[in-house]
Amino acid sequence: MHPTITKMIDVVAKGDSEKIAPLLAEDVTFMPPTYYKTWTGRAPVAAVLGHVGNVFSDFKYRRIMGEGTDWALEFQCKIGDLDAVGVDLITLGDDGLIAKFEVVMRPYKSIGALREAMNARVMKDPSFLAFKDALS
Repeated sequence: MHPTITKMIDVVAKGDSEKIAPLLAEDVTFMPPTYYKTWTGRAPVAAVLGHVGNVFSDFKYRRIMGEGTDWALEFQCKIGDLDAVGVDLITLGDDGLIAKFEVVMRPYKSIGALREAMNARVMKDPSFLAFKDALS
């Protein structure tokens, strides 16, 4: 398994943006399941992933598939009392850092709960609000 994927598996569920950031390319793109816009850049993507790690509970990767630069990591978690499953689709750049990160999840009700929980967290985070304003 690629060392970046190994490290990501260890830190992503912990919700620590400072440990996630070094795994991300400077111009990483992130496509979340709850928001129609793509997030771009190491700092905002690390901030989003840090918050997600604090919203999910009982998070674990079930299957890891891939090689080279393309990876699919299937996970399960809870959002409040709702179960969810999803897949992190990750593309690594030539430097071995995460260049593209897309999350696909189900069921719909759990995604709605994730959106509500994320909005409640990020709207109180001044650094996140600065990133949000930059997107507008």
